This record gives sequence, C-alpha cells and structure tokens, in this order.
Amino acid sequence: MATQLKSNSKYSEAEWTARQELAACYRIFSMFGWDELIFNHITVKVPDEEGAFLINPYGMHFGEITASSLIKIDIDGNKIDADNPWHVNKAGFVQHSLFHRTLPDAHAIIHTHTTATVAVCSLEGGLQPVNFYACNFMGQLAYHDFEGVTVREEEGTRLVQNLGDKRILMLKNHGPVVMGKTLPDAFVRYWALQRACEQQIATMQMGKPITVPPEVIAVHQRDLYMASPPGGSGRVEFDAMVRKVDQIDKSWRD
Repeated sequence: MATQLKSNSKYSEAEWTARQELAACYRIFSMFGWDELIFNHITVKVPDEEGAFLINPYGMHFGEITASSLIKIDIDGNKIDADNPWHVNKAGFVQHSLFHRTLPDAHAIIHTHTTATVAVCSLEGGLQPVNFYACNFMGQLAYHDFEGVTVREEEGTRLVQNLGDKRILMLKNHGPVVMGKTLPDAFVRYWALQRACEQQIATMQMGKPITVPPEVIAVHQRDLYMASPPGGSGRVEFDAMVRKVDQIDKSWRD
C-alpha cells in the first residue's frame, strides 16, 4: 500500500495486510459518503487461510472500522474470531458467501446502497451508454430482479445464474454487487460505476442524453488499457485514497 503498514503479532503477515487494506477501504467509502448507517458490506478472503473471510462488525460505522476490529468468519458467516466482541450480520453475508463460494476469482466483494447506484438499479434499462464511465461497463453488467431482502439461500441459484460470466450484478431496485480479483480492483470498479451512475442521473435531469453508438463503445473498451496506470487494476488509485484517508485519521491502521 501507499505507506508502510506496521505488523501485529496476533495475525499472520498476510492476514494483517489484508485487514489493514480492508479497514482502509471502509474508511475510503466513509470519506466518499458511500456508507449506509451500520449496514452494507465489503468482504475479502484471508489470503493464507482457506475458507476464511473478513467482514465489518455489525453495529460499527464504516468510519470507525479498524484493522483489528474486523471480524474473521467462515464461508457460512460464523465467527472464527472468538475474542471479537462484535456481532456479524449473517443475513447480509448471504449473497457474499454465495459468490465467494462459487467464484474463485471473487477475492473481494462490495455491496453498498449509494443513492446514485440504487437509482440506476431502479431505472428501466439500468445503466445507459451516455457517458465516458458508462461506456466502460456496457456488455459487462448483469441484472437480477428484486425478490426482497437477500437473506434466503434459495435465491442463490438465480443470483449465480443471472450473474453468468459477469462480475458486477445490478440488483434491481436494490443496488450493485461488485466483485474483484483484488480489493483495489473491486474498489476502482465500484468508483467508476458510481461515477457512471451519478453522471447518468445528472444528464437525464437536463434532458435527452446523447447515446454512444455500439461501434464507438467497442473502440473505447478496446483502448481503455492505454489509459490504465501501472501497478495492476486499482492499485495506484486505491493507494492515493489511502493517503487522503491518512490525512483525516490514521486509526484504521490499528
């Protein structure tokens, strides 16, 4: 990450690094106002422990979360950290556990209810090719009809089926589920989706949007790699936001 992370003897080096990165991500979401009281989740796999995941404590605001307060759970949402006094919202982990279980490349999963993303998920036709960022995602989003609170395991079959080979699932009338091979990858994909939704809403408020034609979208997506910074998907963007969070409060590191 952007600055040196101190170790913690209670955890392996790999787990402590994952904890600090995830805690930083929660603080970044709080900084952007992408939180929702004590609800929603960002989860990551523990790198050196099969079937173990990190999740936020149920009842703690994103802006309070620290590396050591994150809870380690198994694939069914049961606490592995016996000495952690906080609870886990197992109901909220249902969809996360489903995708972590079935998708080997879903290392990190983000689900939050920002106004812009939920609004676009609630719009007939969803995200439209009417701005730069939206063009990044055309043909890469999956959609799933609203079935109520996502706490029933039997809905899982339909979630996976509707996701297909995509890695962003737009839950209609609910909000997006963004998956990444790394946490910075998931973060930058969520950031770009958030911007696409914000810009679509702003454009539609002014009048009829200009729709980008499919042949231009194809060229745009083909050439995106030439505008990508080094370090892997989301790495330098994530690290830059970590530095901004550090200017506000460094307690997430503990």
